Amino acid sequence: MPETAIFLTPWEFSPAVFALCVGAVAFYGRGLARMPPTERPGVGRRIAFFVGWGLIYFVMQTHYDYFSQHVFFIHRIQHLVLHHLGPFLVVLAQPLAVLARGLPRGVTTNVIAPVWRHPLTRGAYRFLQNPVVAPVLFVGLIYLWLTPAVHFDVMLSARYYAVMNWSMLLDGLLFWSLVLDPRTKAEGARIGLGARIWVVLLAIPPQIAIGAYIAMSRKDLFDVYAVCGRAWSIAPRTDQHLGGFITWIPASMMHAVAALIILSRWMHADAGRAEIASCAHT
Repeated sequence: MPETAIFLTPWEFSPAVFALCVGAVAFYGRGLARMPPTERPGVGRRIAFFVGWGLIYFVMQTHYDYFSQHVFFIHRIQHLVLHHLGPFLVVLAQPLAVLARGLPRGVTTNVIAPVWRHPLTRGAYRFLQNPVVAPVLFVGLIYLWLTPAVHFDVMLSARYYAVMNWSMLLDGLLFWSLVLDPRTKAEGARIGLGARIWVVLLAIPPQIAIGAYIAMSRKDLFDVYAVCGRAWSIAPRTDQHLGGFITWIPASMMHAVAALIILSRWMHADAGRAEIASCAHT
């Protein structure tokens, strides 16, 4: 097989990751085909959905995953995709209406709806989507998995490694669903637009702090990559500096972009309310 084709095959095949990524894309495509053209989302939203899941699949189900286990800065790019970019794009696509059309009716009626209506599910969702809990959990997971002692053990355990990656992906989907919800609070969103701006902005300083600490540290904080053997020849200090900068800069920039999106929606919502009020007076 050509080297490119080999690279795109799974390094460690995960049925769960494969089912989630391929299933999401397949049901979304089915939903698009079943929707009238006038109801389909715009091209930009469709591209965001497919690219988001494509990136998630790429970093988890190709040989990229091998390099993420053997080079620290590649690992940090993987988590940037799983925790930030991939879920951000998926949520920005606002895919629920399309997925609802694409899923078999029996699955929606007999599985998803009862599970969603269950008090434990609703209670857990409300807790995780609390405006205080959500950013603390979002940043806390970054700190947890980058604690050197924890990181050492996780990178040497296939089970813990899978738990780490799944936690980053699921938390990313939850966090960005909270802050990028297209609805206002009056329309059913968990929190208002102003509170969401604070949520995304307050999550920036802790990420800058840990990224800067890693990038500027003179110590080899993550010696597990020396134990496992790096995939190619790169100085440990250089590897760590690059990983720190990836944790520091791109992640913070994505929060700034999210704040601008929320601000734009807030301005449009205010403009809409002003227009309704002027019509009511005329």
